[in-house]
Amino acid sequence: QLQLVESGGGLVQPGGSLRLSCAAFGFTLDNYAIGWFRQAPGKEREGVGCITSSGSSTYYPDSKRGRFTISRDNDKNTVFLQMNSLKPEDTAVYYCAADSTGSCFADFGSWGQGTQVTVSS
Repeated sequence: QLQLVESGGGLVQPGGSLRLSCAAFGFTLDNYAIGWFRQAPGKEREGVGCITSSGSSTYYPDSKRGRFTISRDNDKNTVFLQMNSLKPEDTAVYYCAADSTGSCFADFGSWGQGTQVTVSS
């Protein structure tokens, strides 16, 4: 049983920052790549970024690079998504997901329940 729980979402003004957490239960994250995704109402799920199991590599779409940063703290069995310079278009439910290959390039088999991020003034 693999369980991921996201937290840290909430309401933030445009230009503000949020730090989301993805905590693992029932397994350790050391051998998993962790991806962050988001989905806004009426839109397809979108990749935000991913960190490999070793933490040595991170991947971001061009539209997110420079504003979003993924890191991991294996001692806390947690992966973080730091989001800066937030825009209203960033409003979405944010999910983390685990890739057992550790590569970021395979299917993500385990997903969290999501945490709502709302960017509004």
